[in-house]
Amino acid sequence: MNAAVDQLAVLRGHRVVPVVVLDDPDRADALGEALVRGGLPVAEATFRTPAAAEVLRRLAAHPDLVVGAGTVLTAEQVDQAREAGAQFIVSPGLSADVVRRCQELDLPVIPGISTATEVMQALALGLNTVKFFPAEANGGLPALKALSAAFPQVRFVPTGGITVDNASAYLAHPAVAAIGASWMVAPDLLTQGHWDEVVARCAALPGAPTDPTARQGARA
Repeated sequence: MNAAVDQLAVLRGHRVVPVVVLDDPDRADALGEALVRGGLPVAEATFRTPAAAEVLRRLAAHPDLVVGAGTVLTAEQVDQAREAGAQFIVSPGLSADVVRRCQELDLPVIPGISTATEVMQALALGLNTVKFFPAEANGGLPALKALSAAFPQVRFVPTGGITVDNASAYLAHPAVAAIGASWMVAPDLLTQGHWDEVVARCAALPGAPTDPTARQGARA
């Protein structure tokens, strides 16, 4: 990916990214429809289950859904995610191999960082957007504020421990591009097929998109 490309393009209009862990691809279609109905047509499908690639493929087939792959650890998984339809890549850590493979494929990538050293490494790789992970375990909003003061050119996507109670505080910080969270797609909701509850939680999110085209599911 050209370093000049705005990595935030995949998040434009959507400040909350549902982090999906789903082991049953047959539920992916209903989940995708629920996200769109709730006005939050974006998802990070994590590579944490054997069925992750197929779940991603099914979600990516929805015409109004922007879908990325999460928990991507290797360059090989980048290829798998791209083949399955991923439009962006999220990693829990900073792997130069993952970043460079994404750049080769012109695929936006948001690697995880938790220290100033890792932020500097991300900048050296031409990135200006990083995932702060695990956010709460690494000092939460005070730590993010400290990092952003040192690196004003960087935008952060805090993930890990973000809840309905602290989401608004994170979203209010100007260095936060978006947050990654899972309470609106909690595993029990997906397992039990409570799609109306997914819709309701998405629609009630703090920082939900105000752009009418975004709420209709326009691609970011």
